[in-house]
Amino acid sequence: MKDILQELENRRAEARKGGGERRIEAQHAKGKLTARERVELLLDEGSFEEFDMFKAHRCTDFGMEKERPYGDGVITGWGTINGRMVYVFSQDFTVFGGSLSETHAEKICKIMDMAMQNGAPVIGINDSGGARIQEGVASLAGYAEVFQRNIMASGVVPQISLIMGPCAGGAVYSPAMTDFIFMVRDSSYMFVTGPDVVKTVTNEVVTAEELGGASTHTRKSSVADGAFENDVEALAEVRRLVDFLPLNNREKPPVRPFFDEPGRVEQSLDTLIPDNANTPYDMKELILKVADEADFYEIQAEFAKNIITGFIRLEGQTVGVVANQPMVLAGCLDIDSSRKAARFVRFCDAFEIPILTLVDVPGFLPGTGQEYGGVIKHGAKLLFAYGEATVPKVTVITRKAYGGAYDVMASKHLRGDFNYAWPTAEIAVMGAKGATEIIHRADLGSPERIAAHTKDYEARFANPFVAAERGFIDEVIQPRSTRMRVSRAFASLRNKKLSNPWKKHDNIPL
Repeated sequence: MKDILQELENRRAEARKGGGERRIEAQHAKGKLTARERVELLLDEGSFEEFDMFKAHRCTDFGMEKERPYGDGVITGWGTINGRMVYVFSQDFTVFGGSLSETHAEKICKIMDMAMQNGAPVIGINDSGGARIQEGVASLAGYAEVFQRNIMASGVVPQISLIMGPCAGGAVYSPAMTDFIFMVRDSSYMFVTGPDVVKTVTNEVVTAEELGGASTHTRKSSVADGAFENDVEALAEVRRLVDFLPLNNREKPPVRPFFDEPGRVEQSLDTLIPDNANTPYDMKELILKVADEADFYEIQAEFAKNIITGFIRLEGQTVGVVANQPMVLAGCLDIDSSRKAARFVRFCDAFEIPILTLVDVPGFLPGTGQEYGGVIKHGAKLLFAYGEATVPKVTVITRKAYGGAYDVMASKHLRGDFNYAWPTAEIAVMGAKGATEIIHRADLGSPERIAAHTKDYEARFANPFVAAERGFIDEVIQPRSTRMRVSRAFASLRNKKLSNPWKKHDNIPL
């Protein structure tokens, strides 16, 4: 019996070594953790239960049968994050460069199937050279099996991808279909075709970092939701994110103890809006002053900064926040901000996370660049996302809400539950100056008359009361009481029931 137990321990020790000490040292030399170290940091201590530790590839071509390491380049299993169950896979770059084989894919598919059956998030740690060339089409089939599970799991359990090394070719499409992608600066990259192929085909000379590094994907392409300095920080931040999310689409988000008074009054918010309507202010100040303990987890902070998305808690419960940012492009909606916010709203709706919308929007960004880029269709994505969402929706208009952008930003007409406005709100088709010049075109030659008409228009429309008279605004509230009013609104909506007409699925304007 002792011999058998010793053999088990010996085999386990061999599996834990991955590609061996030399390759582990090479991984550390690049500033990267090993696949096992990453799993240990991500999960609660001692909680990891591993699957398929001894699984090995079945390839016999190109001399592959001589090297069959245990685990086949990926560590899979489940564990807990702050006591809540998650499934995880972590690709091991020390084994065949983390390349995906048929058996490697089988291991990933097994835990994804289990995650859907048992209702728990999937966290994938990607560090791979791509498809294992020696296996040919079998490895491509493996990728497709993983992709199909990403699709089936979408909207059922949260899916989070960590890019902690190379991720190229077909490998990028699995993370692309997950809910959140996080990268590590200077040690991870994602692209469909690498720099060498790009140079051959298009004659462009570009580095891997420029083509698909963390700064490219967080600032330009919006493929990634965040970038961190190193593996340790990235794993810690994913733990923090998981604390905001439900385990699956049939459970409510977690409620955690809070030490912040729901009725807290913030006097400073009464002076947040500048006297000059064209002077910017930082909308993040409002978000932090409304949130429990000023805790805000921002998503896609570096992309489309004219809109802010992320998670806060109110009375210990998760709330998704979408807010125009007057500091950037005056808070205008454009192609990028519409896409960013629409995807976030749809995630929140899929997982029953209530949505708080903070509005200060002068309209959609004008110009040929926007029109040629399809701002009509992209803007419609955000409109569609808000309109189809059945979760509790609370909206606060702080200043401008002009034109179609007023409608898009979770207005009463898109089934907003509570629509509040500050006394500084201006809800109108357009700004006073532009409106006056259209209505009183005949008086354009007289600056005095135009000024008088503008003042009259401001008195009549540059306030929230016309909308309030119509019932489009439920209440005009004191800025200082925003946290209390919003908290009470969400508390009253906890048992909200709303369903859309039956359909196979919608056809969002993509």
